[in-house]
Amino acid sequence: MWDFLQHLSFWDWLALGTVLLILEVFGAGGYLLWMGIAAAAVGVIKFIVPPLGLEWQLLLFALLSILTAVYWWRRQRSSAKASDQPGLNERGSELVGRTFVVHQAIVDGRGKVKVGDGVWMVTGADAPVGAQVRVVGQDGVVLKVETV
Repeated sequence: MWDFLQHLSFWDWLALGTVLLILEVFGAGGYLLWMGIAAAAVGVIKFIVPPLGLEWQLLLFALLSILTAVYWWRRQRSSAKASDQPGLNERGSELVGRTFVVHQAIVDGRGKVKVGDGVWMVTGADAPVGAQVRVVGQDGVVLKVETV
């Protein structure tokens, strides 16, 4: 094994880069992309400088992996912009402040209210069916309410 590592060719680095990029396709979330690119870059450098030692190859691979990942991370953070629809995926956020009728009695802090043609789970003070409650917050898919 050590003998194999001592004599890595540029083909080995290109193959490693290809394998990492293929694994990235299966959903690594971007982590293997930069390592694959770094491995391919080391392969190109090894092709240009054939006597490059194993220590230098590994050092280049580690350095290029870190540099490319940090570069992309900074680029992504600087290009991030605020959404023009901040509550887009928070369906209950538009219900905060509105009043609804209790559909299923709130007992031990849990119950349901009817909102339009749907029913939402709620938490809050106990209330009987038909009572008016106001939505004061949201915790995932559960609305937080208080009696009116």
